Amino acid sequence: MSRSGSVRWMRFRGRRRRLWAIVLVVLALLIIADRRGWLLVRDADDLPAYHGRLASVSRVIDGDTIEVNLPDSLHENAPATRVRLWGIDCPEMPHFDQAEEPLAREATNLAIQMVQGREVRLYLEPQRPRDSYGRVLAHVESSDGRSLNEALLEAGLARADDRWPHTRLTRYAQVELAARRAEVGMWSKTAPMVPSASAN
Repeated sequence: MSRSGSVRWMRFRGRRRRLWAIVLVVLALLIIADRRGWLLVRDADDLPAYHGRLASVSRVIDGDTIEVNLPDSLHENAPATRVRLWGIDCPEMPHFDQAEEPLAREATNLAIQMVQGREVRLYLEPQRPRDSYGRVLAHVESSDGRSLNEALLEAGLARADDRWPHTRLTRYAQVELAARRAEVGMWSKTAPMVPSASAN
């Protein structure tokens, strides 16, 4: 191969390597964006099916998870929809091989007192209508307009979860800060240690 041919081949290989590097960076960014919920809505039917809708709470599963009596648009013939509260994380009740976390029962009881058997209104975020478990993600308000998400934060029975961006992120952080300053719930000096945000 001539010297000019060799130079052209080296340039071609360099361009090809740069192109592959760009492709890999773009793929990595897409994966990160998907995990953070920044990509387009996966199921456009979720917004009209749930956003702004009134529904009766048929069951409180734990502090940050409830079931409402709307058919689940993701699961055919499912009479109820499981809803995970947006932007907060409560201590976990026992399930599978996981032990009950401190204050989990208190968080669950507060949710039961506020919404069990009552109507709530659901507010979704268009960028992430469901979590990785298929639960609808919503800000939940009781019939009197009180936010269940905020009530749990105010009582120190939940942490503000900032892993995914949402419209009430700043508000929830402020409510958590007020609970910390008041030293209530998990922020009390005598409270047992509660693990930080989980995926459940």
